[in-house]
Amino acid sequence: MSTSETSKRHSLLGGVAEDRPARAATLMVFALFMLGFQDSIVKLTSDAVSLWQFQLIRASINLGLLIVVTRLILGANCPPPKRVWAVALRSMFLVGAMLCFFAGVPFLNLSDIAAGLYVFPLFVALLSAILLGERVGPRRIAAIIVGFTGTLLILKPGTDGFQLVSLMPIGAALCYAGTILTTRRLCRDESPITLSFGVGVSFLIVGVIGTVVFTFVVAPAGAADWPYLLTGWRDGITWWIVGLIVACSCLNLTANMMLARAYQSAEASWLAPFDYSYIVFATFWGYVFWQHIPDALTFLGMAMIAGAGAFVAWREKVASERAAAKA
Repeated sequence: MSTSETSKRHSLLGGVAEDRPARAATLMVFALFMLGFQDSIVKLTSDAVSLWQFQLIRASINLGLLIVVTRLILGANCPPPKRVWAVALRSMFLVGAMLCFFAGVPFLNLSDIAAGLYVFPLFVALLSAILLGERVGPRRIAAIIVGFTGTLLILKPGTDGFQLVSLMPIGAALCYAGTILTTRRLCRDESPITLSFGVGVSFLIVGVIGTVVFTFVVAPAGAADWPYLLTGWRDGITWWIVGLIVACSCLNLTANMMLARAYQSAEASWLAPFDYSYIVFATFWGYVFWQHIPDALTFLGMAMIAGAGAFVAWREKVASERAAAKA
């Protein structure tokens, strides 16, 4: 094995010893472009499969692909977690984020879902203050208020356009904020393959439980109106749908490994402005597949959320630099 091949292998199997912000930003932008495409495919399949059936199939494929990558390509076993509880906690946060996110996909436009999800930097700031004792000054508090105001412009509570399912992306944002904090603070020295295995196993467990419960145990009264969320195994799945789920697995696995490495390689405050490229990609794919163009209030809300999140990230970066200078 050549030196370059060995270096690539260790890059995938090991953690991160030093920050590489430029590479982290590049990884993030490419990953979010792929995730925007994946989410469009998920929306295309939502009429044919349930959320739980989709997650069960996709998680199975993801784990199979990971085994192929580690055994046949890298010639190694998946590195065991250095802290099992930390990897499990991160996995459950990410599973919660993805379930909330995908639950809204059949009912909402991708741009609206993306905008709701991207209040997560504001949640990161709030959780950092509440759980980690970090100081959040008045300017960051003002930015958080602006960001949530932008969210209200998109959700439009009190109007005919508001649906309870519109709150799903906000739940996804809260869970995703937990994912970011655990990745950076608890899982930095874990292999991205280990982290991906943790997520894959968690999704498989949740998919199996949801499919079994809604297929054999309960039949909720609203299943006819909400088949994507409240049904289990749905018959009649075609090879075309299976092929789309395989494509989702490849995109999801690659993108999440890239995101895990990105958040290991740079501060979340540095990456936050690049993270907002997902809103652009989601809007782009929404137009490509469904010719959807957000209204003026939605665009204004997006701008407020992106601006507030970028400001919060910048203030966190300034605060961390000042703290380092005083140390």
